[in-house]
Amino acid sequence: MPQNIAIGFTEGLPITEPNSFQSFDLPIPTPKPNEVIVQIDGVSVNPVDTKRRQTAVHQTTPQILGYDAVGTIIQVGSAVTAFHVDDRVIYAGTTRKPGSDQQFQAVDANLIALAPQQAPAADLAALPLVGLTAWELLFEKMGFTPEYNANKGKHLLIVNGAGGVGSMLSQLAHWSGLTVLATSSPQNHGWLRDHGVSTPIDYHKDLVAQVHRAGVQTVDGVALLYHPEPYLAAASQLIRAFGHIGCIVGPQTGLDLSVIKNKAASFDYEYMFAKTDFDYHMASQGAILSKLLTLYQDEQIKASVTKQFDGINVANLKAATKLVEGGHMVGKVVLTGAFSA
Repeated sequence: MPQNIAIGFTEGLPITEPNSFQSFDLPIPTPKPNEVIVQIDGVSVNPVDTKRRQTAVHQTTPQILGYDAVGTIIQVGSAVTAFHVDDRVIYAGTTRKPGSDQQFQAVDANLIALAPQQAPAADLAALPLVGLTAWELLFEKMGFTPEYNANKGKHLLIVNGAGGVGSMLSQLAHWSGLTVLATSSPQNHGWLRDHGVSTPIDYHKDLVAQVHRAGVQTVDGVALLYHPEPYLAAASQLIRAFGHIGCIVGPQTGLDLSVIKNKAASFDYEYMFAKTDFDYHMASQGAILSKLLTLYQDEQIKASVTKQFDGINVANLKAATKLVEGGHMVGKVVLTGAFSA
């Protein structure tokens, strides 16, 4: 019987340790009625992978990460009617089950979307997690309208605009009509402009002063894609009354949200896995991915891959993880091709 090559670990070790990732031979999963089995040929590494590995306790069962995937369905569960064997699909999956760093993965059919056969595997592997996070944050949590040019005249400020989520968020915001301001190091300001940002901002300097110099006194939304503590004061000054401050990173200390009380502004947390953690509108994620793929095919958004590894194996996954752990990644890092030990 064929084996399922999986890359994982039994305890969270520094990435420099020999066993920080290992190869395991696991059984090919059997689908539940609502699941499909996907043979994977592209994955991505995201900050959530590094955080989950670094905090993992020792277990005898291999822990398999990976929350981006593109691949081909090889088997469908008895209740699945919308997908078929040989369909190419993308998805982000769930933290509740073994992830996509394995050759064959079981995934709930609600979470997947049909992918174009001709699109590069690297692009498709880069889209799901950042695309879902950005879409949910912008349109579900912050209340902007998910239609072309529907938000003209409104402004969005993105803190940490050159990372994976920031690069997708700025493109979706620009497509939906928002005027986008975003922070990064000056060497990445060209990247920001190439991803829909009208006003790049140097995160080393006074944030409020730079926004005001751009002729913008208040913004309709602020997206904090970094630890919120250093930026909450500036965000509270810049957000308009009844605006939305959205965040995807947990605070390292307590947050004093009284600073936005008198503006009746909202503070919105986005966590892409909350839907699968709590069985909440899970099918919306497959639907969002379908919309993102339409925008990708129409060249309204791009996948923003900046580093691609050929072959999905221990050495490449370690190297990709080390890049993400460095904290200065621009765009996305992906691994494509065949699995090997």
